[in-house]
Parts: sequence; structure tokens; C-alpha cells
Amino acid sequence: MGKRLDKAGIRVTARTLHRLTALKVARAKTPGMYADGGSLYLRIAPGGSKQWVFRYALHGRLRDMGLGSVGTFNLSEARERARDARKLLQDGIDPVDSKHARLAGLRADAARSMTFRACAEQFLKEHERKWTSPKHATEWRTSLVRFVYPTIGSLPVAAIDTPLVLKVLKPMWERIPETASRVRGRIEAVLGWATVHHYRSGDNPARWQQHLEHALPAVTKGDHHAALPYAAAPAFMAKLRQDTSVGARCLEFIVLTAARLTEAREATWDEINLSAKTWTVPAARMKAGKEHKVPLSGAALAVLKAMQALRRGDYVFPGFREGRPISPQATLTAQVKALNGDDATIHGFRSSFRDWAAERTNYPREVAEMALAHAIPNAVEAAYRRGDLFEKRRKLMEAWSDFCAKPAAKGEVVAIRGRA
Repeated sequence: MGKRLDKAGIRVTARTLHRLTALKVARAKTPGMYADGGSLYLRIAPGGSKQWVFRYALHGRLRDMGLGSVGTFNLSEARERARDARKLLQDGIDPVDSKHARLAGLRADAARSMTFRACAEQFLKEHERKWTSPKHATEWRTSLVRFVYPTIGSLPVAAIDTPLVLKVLKPMWERIPETASRVRGRIEAVLGWATVHHYRSGDNPARWQQHLEHALPAVTKGDHHAALPYAAAPAFMAKLRQDTSVGARCLEFIVLTAARLTEAREATWDEINLSAKTWTVPAARMKAGKEHKVPLSGAALAVLKAMQALRRGDYVFPGFREGRPISPQATLTAQVKALNGDDATIHGFRSSFRDWAAERTNYPREVAEMALAHAIPNAVEAAYRRGDLFEKRRKLMEAWSDFCAKPAAKGEVVAIRGRA
């Protein structure tokens, strides 16, 4: 029988090609390898699945390259794919290596086209089931839709750099700093997720430490958060406890836990464990993006039990609008101003607590810092401080609660408004 060249230029005999027929492929059931010729095989697995395989030798090494299933490619299409592979061999190119390179290129193209919004939505999909309350995902998505997507949502996530992050944050940084800080943390989380999934590479342009802290103005405590002297805290609390409103109880809870305003006013009952005497604030609601477990003193528990008797929804401190927490401006800020004028702010009570811990207790600095959920700026210290010092923090917060309940000493005059 004469010899001829196939379309790939490989010399074959007439019998070496096209041994199979569509009928043979359909009827074959026994597991094994069935040659069609030209290095193309039909492989039937023990379970009955049928795959096309291109088997070849290169540099003394035998390799198999999958060409797809029989259900996806018919015999004619499989022969065409095998012919393309023989062409590569003719040029000294390994078909398997070529396939891997092509797939890598496709993945790279997909990564380059992955937008920030697509990454953020996937991030939410993967994380919202871990959050204890559905409202956390809603708050995340709302802030991204309102503040982030209009500027960088449609851009490739790989292209997001520091100037683009600043373009989002600068317009809101001084106007609504707390919200801006949360948005920054959320952008950082999404970009971190994108890096792990190989949609981008390099440093995270939204990180705060040693990066954005040099580009955005710090909110100074003296200018923005006037603090009540800690010595005046007992008199302030005594006057506050005469008020039976929800706002007064929320403000009392803020002072007793040294929590941030938003963390306390948005607290939900599923975060509270009365039997364990703990309040667990999820990472999504923390400034540092890390879950914070707060030990509850006896006085803080009393506040929660009082609110439990009035419960009318998910929020511990409900507002006038159904399904919403208490208003920070109309209720809480007004409450502080009524009791102490402009000489104290809600956030300033954290400074009052910190000054008291430093000057009136022997607890180490890191216990008070962890009670305030402050980030650890020193990388070495952060690496070694792996615990949460919880039991020490519990004793510290109980001591703070006792101090806040202490009556003024006989003959002692404490200025509530700081003007006496």
C-alpha cells in the first residue's frame, strides 16, 4: 500500500488514519484506549465516560493531552484538534505546553478585565454568610454603591492605584471622617481579596499604616473630640442616669464600654451574649476591620437588661424610625451638649477612659489600648501580641464602671460643664 503525507506533513500509510467511525465511537463500551490514527485516541474510563486524547512522544517523553469529551466534540472535530497538535509538533512545539500558555493568557486577560465592582460583589457573596446580621452586608454594599462605584467601580481592579483611592476618599475625609474611614477599610479589603485571587498584584494602595496616613490629614483629638476630664465622669454619669430615655441608655453604654459611637448605636441583639457577659462587634463594623470582643461590666449589663425590656427590633438602641438605630446627631450629640455644653463629645469619652486607665490604674498600656480596639502600629509588637487580654480587660472595664458610679467625695466640687 502506498504512502502519502497527511495535512500536517507527517508521512503515514492509508491504514494509519481514520480507523474509527462515528458508529464505532457510539457503540464502544469496554474501558480502554481505541486508536483512530495520527496519535488520536478514544479513551473510555471504567465509569463509561469517553474522552479524546492526543498521545505523543517528544524528547523521549510520552505525554497525553486531553482534547475534550465525546459529548462536546464529535469524531471529525477531534481529528481536527489532533491535526492542530501535530502541526505544533512539526514545528518543535510541545502541544501541552502550548495549551497551558494559551490558558494562562486567557486567565490574564480575564484578570485584566475584572472590575473593582465585580470583585467587591464577589467579596460580599463570599463573606456575607459569615456575618451575624444581614444588615452588615447591606451597609457594605450601600457605602460602596454611594461612595466608591461611581469613581472606580467600572475600572479594572488591577488598575486601582493610590491616586484613584484618594480620589474616592478626599471629598469625604474631613466632611464625614468616620464614614470615610470605613469606606477606606472596605476598599482595602476588596483589593486584598483581589490580590489573593490573582486579579491584581503589588501593595494594597488603600492601606492606612505607612501609606495613606501620609496623604490624608489626621483628625486631631483637640480640634474634633473635646474630652470630659475623667474626674468629672462620676458626676456626669449620675446626672445622665436620671434620664430614662433610649438615648441616655445608649450614651451610658458608650461610656461604660469605651466604644465608638457607631459601634454602640448600631449594636444588634445577636451581637450580645448576656450569659457570657460579652458583646462581639463583627469585623465589618470595626474601624480596624477586625472582630472585637467587649467584656460587659455589671453596669453595662444593667443597661442592656433595661433595653431588653423595651425591645422592638434587632437594634439594641432603636430609633424613632422603625428598623433603624437611634440617631447620632438629633439624640446622642444633643444629649451630651445638654449635660455638658460644648466641652465634651461622645468620642471624647474614649479619651476620658484612656486617661483614667493611665493615671488611676496599674494596668499595662496594651490592656487599655486593646479595650479601645486600637490598631497596633508596631509590626513587631503586633506579631508577639497574639492574645486579646480578655480577662484583664474584663477587670479593667469593671473598675472603670465602679469609678463612674463613685459618688463625689465630701466637699469635692466637680465642674460638669468645665466652666466653674
